[in-house]
Amino acid sequence: MAKWLILQKCELSQTHVIMEATGIYHEYLACGLHQMGILTSVINPCRSREFAKAMGIFTKTDAVDAYVLAFYGCLKQPEAWTPPEEEVRKLRALLQHRDSLLNDKLRIDNRLNTLKSTEAVQEVMDSLSLVNQYLKSEVARIERLISSHIAQHPGLKRDLKLLMSIDGIGKQIGWNMLAVLRGNNFKSAEQLAAYLGVVPVERRSGTSVHGRARLSKIGSSNIRAKLYMGALTAISKNSHIKALYERLLAKGKMKMSALGAAMRKLVHLCYGVLHTQQPYDEKYKAKIINFSS
Repeated sequence: MAKWLILQKCELSQTHVIMEATGIYHEYLACGLHQMGILTSVINPCRSREFAKAMGIFTKTDAVDAYVLAFYGCLKQPEAWTPPEEEVRKLRALLQHRDSLLNDKLRIDNRLNTLKSTEAVQEVMDSLSLVNQYLKSEVARIERLISSHIAQHPGLKRDLKLLMSIDGIGKQIGWNMLAVLRGNNFKSAEQLAAYLGVVPVERRSGTSVHGRARLSKIGSSNIRAKLYMGALTAISKNSHIKALYERLLAKGKMKMSALGAAMRKLVHLCYGVLHTQQPYDEKYKAKIINFSS
């Protein structure tokens, strides 16, 4: 990349590179550019697509995408990307590997269940069972590595304890929210909620047709699934979230809409405890935030 910029006769100190977040793949390039002192910004792909649509561009090719990103960078001047700390990068890699193993195990489980209802070859069943046992033990080993890694870094250990002080945040959600919050420089709880795709998006058509507000679902569906399970726990164990959930139901909101608000509140609380470096206090009367829209 740097060689290409030089061939284009770009002054590296005056260059601003704009790229989309693409899972783990963009980070290698972003880190390399950052180490060379090249200003780099990483934006959400959904944001660049919406920007392209606003420009009237619906074609999607590499050349068109490059043009859109360049124009976005000139117009918006997005903030500079900074690499997360090494311990956060390792935590995130371990969590991603754990999720990958769990997905593999789920596929094997499903295949075993399917074969049990047929006249399957026993050797195939035995092989799949061995793979399943290995994946189960490997998931447990990676989870031990995650716990050990966090325990070895006082900052991670402290922040995980703060997150888990919130009723509804267990170890699994705590690990993932720790990686998200420590790996990104969020300016507000609203920005974090938008990043995770738990903000409501309302679609309207004219003045007489109103679409029901739904979660934007931008970002990691895996973390949203964990937040959903956390919200189910929180509406019975967390007094703040329970009150919010019941208030929205009393106003006639659908259960899924109220659960979405509970997920959003949970995200706000996660941001709050790390931002203030204070554990969650159920008795604290926080500023009321309206999640009903």
